[in-house]
Amino acid sequence: MDIKEKFGIRLRTLRKEKGLSQEELALKSGLNRPYISAIEKGKRNVSLEVMEKLAEAMGVQIGELVDF
Repeated sequence: MDIKEKFGIRLRTLRKEKGLSQEELALKSGLNRPYISAIEKGKRNVSLEVMEKLAEAMGVQIGELVDF
């Protein structure tokens, strides 16, 4: 499993723990739902800026996104 897949699984886990749908996370983060879906499937290489948006939208530290 590569790093993109690990990140996607971690993002999905945190999102579900927070009770958010992909659509809700997209709205809170300013990203679009298909992009969130692609990240969770391990198909996107996420920038630090995107990681920051996702972390802020879920109320977590960026480090929690990479705590595999």
